[in-house]
Amino acid sequence: MVMAAPVIRIHHIPTPGAGPYILAEGPDEAIWFCENGASRIGRFDPSTGAMREFALRDADARPVGIIAGADGAMWFTQKKANRIGRITLAGEISEFDVPTPNAGPDAIALGPDGAIWFSETDADTIGRIAPSGEITEFRAGITPGSRPLALVVRDGDLWFSQAGGGRIGRIDMRGGVTEYVIPTPDSQPRAIAVHPDGSLWFVETSSNALGRVDRSGGIAEFRVPTPDASLRGVTVSSGGDLWFTENFTNRIGHMTTDGRMLGEYHVPAAGSGPRCIMTHSSGRLFFGGYDAGIIGEIEI
Repeated sequence: MVMAAPVIRIHHIPTPGAGPYILAEGPDEAIWFCENGASRIGRFDPSTGAMREFALRDADARPVGIIAGADGAMWFTQKKANRIGRITLAGEISEFDVPTPNAGPDAIALGPDGAIWFSETDADTIGRIAPSGEITEFRAGITPGSRPLALVVRDGDLWFSQAGGGRIGRIDMRGGVTEYVIPTPDSQPRAIAVHPDGSLWFVETSSNALGRVDRSGGIAEFRVPTPDASLRGVTVSSGGDLWFTENFTNRIGHMTTDGRMLGEYHVPAAGSGPRCIMTHSSGRLFFGGYDAGIIGEIEI
């Protein structure tokens, strides 16, 4: 069944070449995002459409991931500057150097222990930063060259995609790692989302599919009909369906949990390059158009 196309609204980021990457809801219900191309942190108010931007110290810090911390501030990664950043809701920024040089901090998540965890993609490592700023790194058990990326929390552990190793990893609060091999080789898993039923859903960028990890670690794959779509982001809507971005085809996809495609919808901004997609607490869906410098809103 093909659903009627949803309304997609476009909100332009003021700074040219902003390159919005990961989006995350803050405690103020605003959407905070990393401007990977402009070395800024952005804030979008979904109730008014207003945007604010906060410049980072390094002109080419390349911020990627961002998440709300337990302390009421937003925490983010700086991939090229090799730092973890913290920004208050008023825009005050502090930074912490990652111990491993050129680690490439990428994704970020609030752990079950109240600390901030992050992936060090270029060092095949998972990092943890305590509220005090002390950083611990874990690399034992992570396959060399597997390039850990997205991080989410399920059942008291952190789960992460391994784009270079075709695996989904699991790390407990003591640093113990378990890896699960994806059936399709070289699938390039990236973004992950947790479903209310306890399953994990992730995009397979090179194999054009969504993957699902059940509670026992079993993996199933569901193909997307449009070839070479380059899936990047995935989220679970308030209704329980999967919505995902198709970077190369400039579309938003919609799938049920049994793998049925409900639609693929064109973004009304040419070559927007959609990447991250998220579900706001209001039930609204938002995504970042990296190439066009936009925040998109999907009215379900």
